[in-house]
Amino acid sequence: MADINRTNTIALPSEVSNEILQGVQNESAIMRLARQITLPGRGVTIPVITGDPTGAWVAETEAKPVSNATLSTKLMRAYKIAVIETFSKEFIRDSAALYDALVKRLPLALAAVFDSTVIGGTQIPGNDFDTLSGATAQAIGTNTYAGLVAADTDIAAHGGVLNGFALGAQARGVLLGALDDNKRPLFINSVAEGAIPQILGAPTYFNKALYSAGTPNVIGIAGDWSNAVYGTVEGVQINISQEATVTSGGTTINLWQQNMVGVLAEIEVGFRADVTKFNRLTDA
Repeated sequence: MADINRTNTIALPSEVSNEILQGVQNESAIMRLARQITLPGRGVTIPVITGDPTGAWVAETEAKPVSNATLSTKLMRAYKIAVIETFSKEFIRDSAALYDALVKRLPLALAAVFDSTVIGGTQIPGNDFDTLSGATAQAIGTNTYAGLVAADTDIAAHGGVLNGFALGAQARGVLLGALDDNKRPLFINSVAEGAIPQILGAPTYFNKALYSAGTPNVIGIAGDWSNAVYGTVEGVQINISQEATVTSGGTTINLWQQNMVGVLAEIEVGFRADVTKFNRLTDA
């Protein structure tokens, strides 16, 4: 990551930062499925339900049973995702073009890092950030339907209900290629539709960052997303400089000298989940 001098900056309207945050949430399949909370900068301890209360039939005048949920706690801390992007100075002359570029491009970069980290494709930033790389693996490459049902069954066996899929681009080909005995697509009504809005009745979201190379490759996550939480601190922070010097890949760029601007976008985010209620989907 390059360093950027934060002096002599250009102010961006607050609504641009908000729109970028909204874009990150829309681009991230994980964020669209998990529950969001506001995360203090110092972190927050969140309760994790490990067991539900149990009711029972009671006869007239008999004492009612007492059964409490069992809880544990996890500390959720914020970790920073950042990216610097450089533009020609002509973008400053036409601010609408700059804002449009930021809103379209920065959410992709930030969402990709978050989703890739959660699935296990990128190293976690710290021990207080959960990854689903340890979840049970289910092969869907050979017998797609049987693998998906096995994931549903395993999640239910651990007390969850499969209520969403977060999939990489590689999973589309696997799903579109799944046929019934009459050679008809299993997961869309017609090939012309080209979309897979639901699998086994659960909503499905795609992000090409949801891929982790291995033997076999992980191409998505199925799970009970009521057991996953992410938190953000202050949303996306944007800083623009015309006079900084940035370094990328050993190359130094003097923004002032080269008639460019540098845009720094960063977000502080944390993620926690009950890994037992998720399954990794592989292309095996």
